[in-house]
Amino acid sequence: MAVIEVVQDGAVSIITITRPERRNAINQETAVALRQALRAFDADDSQRAAILTGGDEVFCAGADLKEIEGLDLNSPSGPLGFTRLQVGKPTIAAVAGYAVAGGLEVACWCDMRIVDTTAQFGCLERRFGVPLVDGGTVRLPQIVGLGRALDLILTGRLIDAAEAQRIGLANEVVEKGQHLARALKIAQKLVEFPQIAMRNDRRSVYAALGKPQFEALRSEAAIGRETWASGEGSAGAQAFTQGQGRRGN
Repeated sequence: MAVIEVVQDGAVSIITITRPERRNAINQETAVALRQALRAFDADDSQRAAILTGGDEVFCAGADLKEIEGLDLNSPSGPLGFTRLQVGKPTIAAVAGYAVAGGLEVACWCDMRIVDTTAQFGCLERRFGVPLVDGGTVRLPQIVGLGRALDLILTGRLIDAAEAQRIGLANEVVEKGQHLARALKIAQKLVEFPQIAMRNDRRSVYAALGKPQFEALRSEAAIGRETWASGEGSAGAQAFTQGQGRRGN
């Protein structure tokens, strides 16, 4: 049985981890498959957004501890296959059930997290002495803030969907089983937008992280000039002056 499934719904790639017998824990085979799938998505001009999910029961329980020795801690793309990669298009995590340990780090790798009411998050590796090495100590504080990130990282406690939304980890909570449908609806909206400006604005956000404010503003300006040079922005501005898109339509 394949360890992941990739389905293209129009311009949206849906990548599903399919190891329910191991709570979608990631072994070396899965890590390689995820890396290949995400690189293929990034290189495919027909695909404009990706959803990463684990189905309706569990998102991902992190690294498969029964095969932990097979994972490469020194991999330039991350032990779980892709967590040190940066793709150039929007990504959404559609989460049901456990997103714990490396699974939480995988969810944090995505730009947004749409979760159903069964979702639970936590750094459960705390109790086993396993370190966060797939971006958790970097991305989690950026998403929820230092104090809240340290709470989760140090205590290893589980939080439910409601608390995840309250602290900013979950962008939206939906009814049980509706996480993928909602993520797909959002993704389908994203693929309709002019792509150069959206992708460049996304790139500008990530490029600014950790930089002094003035340097970040210079980076934003440089990326913005690229967008204007493409002609996409001027064409859009002209369309607006002719009546398109007014009143938020």
